[in-house]
Amino acid sequence: MEVKERIVQDKGLDHTLKLLEEGYLFIKNRTDRYHCNMFETHIMGEKAICLSGEEACKIFYDEELFQRKGAMPMRIQKTLFGVNAIQGMDNEAHTQRKLFFMSLMTDVHQKELSKLFEKEMEAAAERWVSQDQIELFREAKNIICKVSCLWTAVPFQESEVEDRADDFCSMIDGIGGVGPRYWKGKTARNRTEEWISGIIEEVRQGKLSVKEDSALNLIAFHREPDGNLMELQMAAKELINIIRPIVAISTYITFTALAIYEHPQCREDLLHNDDNYYEMFVQEVRRYYPFTPFVGARVHKDFVWDQYEFKKGVLVLLDVYGMNHDPVIWGDPDRFRPERFQEQKDRTYSFIPQGGGDPAKGHRCPGEGITIEIMKAGLNFLVNKIDFVVPEQDLSYSLSRIPTLPKSGFIMKQIKKTGLKST
Repeated sequence: MEVKERIVQDKGLDHTLKLLEEGYLFIKNRTDRYHCNMFETHIMGEKAICLSGEEACKIFYDEELFQRKGAMPMRIQKTLFGVNAIQGMDNEAHTQRKLFFMSLMTDVHQKELSKLFEKEMEAAAERWVSQDQIELFREAKNIICKVSCLWTAVPFQESEVEDRADDFCSMIDGIGGVGPRYWKGKTARNRTEEWISGIIEEVRQGKLSVKEDSALNLIAFHREPDGNLMELQMAAKELINIIRPIVAISTYITFTALAIYEHPQCREDLLHNDDNYYEMFVQEVRRYYPFTPFVGARVHKDFVWDQYEFKKGVLVLLDVYGMNHDPVIWGDPDRFRPERFQEQKDRTYSFIPQGGGDPAKGHRCPGEGITIEIMKAGLNFLVNKIDFVVPEQDLSYSLSRIPTLPKSGFIMKQIKKTGLKST
């Protein structure tokens, strides 16, 4: 096979600042500019290969060709995922840990969480009707944090919910920031690990009794393949890796509200209360609006793909946002059109807002089903349970900021309960 000696080179010595400036569009800007699906750049002083497209995604999620160990920058481990936690594991160790996570996120668990969320949103609406206005993102993050703790059996005081929710959000916000944003995220991570470690230790010592089938209890007494209990700090990190992504759904809830507002042509279909349409709508929210910019891995062994030789150890970035807006995959990608998901097709490697491949074996998020069910519950609540006015505000979001959100957090006024039947 003929091997290319070179691929498209991103001009310049290092492009870390450009990545910070361009954010979600960093890879897409270059694949569009160079008319390619692969190019070489330099990030944080090292060579990186950037990929986009369905075929590239299939290669990227091949566990024999790529590994996650060593791919995650330490700054992201220290804010978002936790050092040496599941996202940086490979092979049998990752498979065993992933199966444990999957056991906590079955269809039954998904429904439990969405029902809890719906119940807490309805309770919040009782309060909202007497308020001049509310910020949806702030309310949603607090509610989902409370719901996550209730579901996992993590004890909490009502008075601390907002602070805990802010810490989970700071971990997420810290990934794309430098200076104060990063240190805030790192401090939040340390504080949360200390809190969760103390709770797990109390469970192990019998000082705190929780349901045997709860996530807290199962993680507290989970044994590694060598038969030993999971190390305390790691157990805390992995419990956080269950709660934090659920809290992150508050971003999707906010974008769901924005989608309802920005695309009134969907309103009539939403009022029909059709679960299939609701699923198509939330999937289109996940495709259209920004969430994950890209994901990274390192080449596990030398191999050739698309006539290019990938060398062991090289950093590779896969463009998630760009694939969600790829005209080859979607056709008219800048148009919000839920009906595109009516077509039944395999999207394992073409639609990857939370990772690609088989969630049971690879690095696709095991909580994707939870995300979809909570978003559907949120959509139903916003359409059928309340009426509200959207006042003038700044609903724009910056694609140069990772992660991003409507600047106003989505302000709602004159909230009234309607009490229509849920889906």
